[in-house]
Amino acid sequence: MSSLRGERKRKFKAEINVVPYIDVMLVLLVIFMVAAPMTNPSVINLPTAGQSTQPPSDFIEIALSPNASATISINSKGSRNGSPTISSKETAADRRQLMKKLKEFHQTKPDLPVLVSADKEIKYDEVIQVISEAKKLGINRVGLATK
Repeated sequence: MSSLRGERKRKFKAEINVVPYIDVMLVLLVIFMVAAPMTNPSVINLPTAGQSTQPPSDFIEIALSPNASATISINSKGSRNGSPTISSKETAADRRQLMKKLKEFHQTKPDLPVLVSADKEIKYDEVIQVISEAKKLGINRVGLATK
């Protein structure tokens, strides 16, 4: 039996058709691109801190504000109503000046602890740097103010 097309035999292709796989991968890529903004990996659940058993009555307070200025003061809770009274208050423009004034405060009253009260808009690094430099000055008791 001869075929009309001649005596050629048909060869089978041994190739994989990758077009459907590319379609599936593109659909998965679109799904992940849409789903990625829905997850927020930057949310950190910080632990809550309980109040200390006995807050200090006298302390040096460093108040950090987001406008790059810092206020350092010596506060005393020795008033009648229990609210802190400020016996000395100074403002520093940068961290070097702040540490210079903190050193002066610490030299006059070396037994006072330091309380850092920072605005929530301040970078975490700035607060840690102030705490670290206060520890380098030899201040053992450094704490953070909370609400």
